[in-house]
Amino acid sequence: MTSVLLDSHEGVLRITINRPEQRNAVNDEVLAGIRAGLEHATEDPGVRAVVLSGAGDRAFCAGADLRQAVDTDGGVFSGAGDSHPFIEVFRAAERCGKPLIARVNGHAMAGGLGLVCMCDMAIAVEGARFGTPEARVGVFPLMILSYLMRLVPRRRLLEMCLTAESFDAAAALEFGLLNRVVPESGLDAAVNNLLASLMAASPTALLLGKKAFRAMEEMTLNQCFEYAQLMIARMSQTPDAREGMRAFLEKREPHWQSAGD
Repeated sequence: MTSVLLDSHEGVLRITINRPEQRNAVNDEVLAGIRAGLEHATEDPGVRAVVLSGAGDRAFCAGADLRQAVDTDGGVFSGAGDSHPFIEVFRAAERCGKPLIARVNGHAMAGGLGLVCMCDMAIAVEGARFGTPEARVGVFPLMILSYLMRLVPRRRLLEMCLTAESFDAAAALEFGLLNRVVPESGLDAAVNNLLASLMAASPTALLLGKKAFRAMEEMTLNQCFEYAQLMIARMSQTPDAREGMRAFLEKREPHWQSAGD
């Protein structure tokens, strides 16, 4: 059985972790499949957005496959430097200029929570639970900490990591880990509504906007001012900006070019 499914339709690439019997726990094969999907999305101008989800209705992703970790003396916990497969997935996500949506169909724990945080937006079902239980198996959520520190307030984050207690979707929303929480029956409709909004926007604006957003996160305020002036000048000269402004004045829908054109 293929551990990661890729399905591209009408500009949306859906990446699905396909190990429902293992609660979609990740191993090296899963991480390689997610990375391949993200790299495909980055390179294919026909892909406008990416949806990451888990198969079934029990779990989005339970984190690392601990059986592999025991059997292979570390598994996905092993590795060093630039070669770690989990970090390579995160790097592939950072390189991807297309919007990434986490469709959180169930529990997201440990590395699975990291995959949620890796995405630009996340929608979860009401019954999903979240957590960083690593301390209870003798490690710490270091692989996902970089993302968590950018989303969760410091004291909340320390409590999460040190106590290793799980929490519900309402708390995840409060902590800033999710954009919205919906009933299970409304998950696909909520994701599709978000995709529709993204498809209405200029792909070039989204591509350059994500690049600018990430760059400005690392800058001082004055550096942000300087960068913004340069970037808006560049964006205003793109074919999409010209088309968008013309369409607005002519009171019609814009006809966007592909971000790769």
